[in-house]
Amino acid sequence: MAVLEAEKVRKFYGDFCALAGVSLAINDGEFVSIIGPNGAGKTTLVNVLTGLLPPTSGTVRFKGRDVAGIGPARLAKLGMARSFQLVNIFPGLTVRETVGVAVVTQLGRGGRLFASLGGDADVKERVHDISELFGFADKLDRPARTLAQGDKKLLDVASALALNPEIILLDEPTSGVSTRDKTAIMDVLVQAAKRVGIKAIIQVEHDMDIVFGYSDRIIALHQGRVLADTTPEGIRSDEHVVATVIGKRLR
Repeated sequence: MAVLEAEKVRKFYGDFCALAGVSLAINDGEFVSIIGPNGAGKTTLVNVLTGLLPPTSGTVRFKGRDVAGIGPARLAKLGMARSFQLVNIFPGLTVRETVGVAVVTQLGRGGRLFASLGGDADVKERVHDISELFGFADKLDRPARTLAQGDKKLLDVASALALNPEIILLDEPTSGVSTRDKTAIMDVLVQAAKRVGIKAIIQVEHDMDIVFGYSDRIIALHQGRVLADTTPEGIRSDEHVVATVIGKRLR
C-alpha cells in the first residue's frame, strides 16, 4: 500500500522546468533512494514531497490526503518528517536540547520549550529514549556543535525521529562523513527507525555504496524526469541509466 504518492508533478522556477511530470509511490516497509546528477531535480523533488514547495501542477498525497505545499510543520503532524540539520540551525544547543526541540513540538508543548525540557517528565523520558537509540545517552549535555561529523548526522536523524513520524526523508545522511564511518551510521539509523516503527525511509544520497547497500528500490532522476524506478539490481543492469545518472562503472 502506498503511503506517499506523487502524480505528474511539475515544478517551474520562472521558465525553468525543474520537475517535468514526476510520478512515484512509496510503499509501507520500503527503503527508497533518490539519485541523480547535479541539476536532476532531486532537491526540488524532496522539497515538494515534504511540503516545503508547492508543485506548479500535479498532486502529492500522504496516506491518501493531498498535502501539496502544506509545509513541513503541518506534514510532520500528519506523520512525515524530514531531517533538517538542526545542529547547523541551532549550534548553541546541547544534544538534549536539540532532541528536545522535536519532542516538545511533537507533544504540542512548543509554547514553553525550555520549561518543558527542564521539568516535564514525558519530555525527559522521550528525549532519553530517542538519545539512547542513537548512542547519545552519555552525551546529552554536550554542545551539539562539538560532536564528530558522524554524530551530528545521527543527531539530525534522531531529531526527525523524535517527531514520531511514520515516514522519514533523509537528505544525504552520510555527506561529509568518512568512508569508514558511513556504514556504521546507516546501521544505527536503520535499526533505530525499525525500533520506533518507521514505515518507510526515503533518502537522497550520492554515495552509491550506501545507495546499493541499503535500498529496496532506487529512483533515478535526470533533467527533472524519472529515468528509472526499479530495484538496485535493475539499476545495475541498465547500462544507459548507469552512464547517464551515475557516470561510472559500478563495482
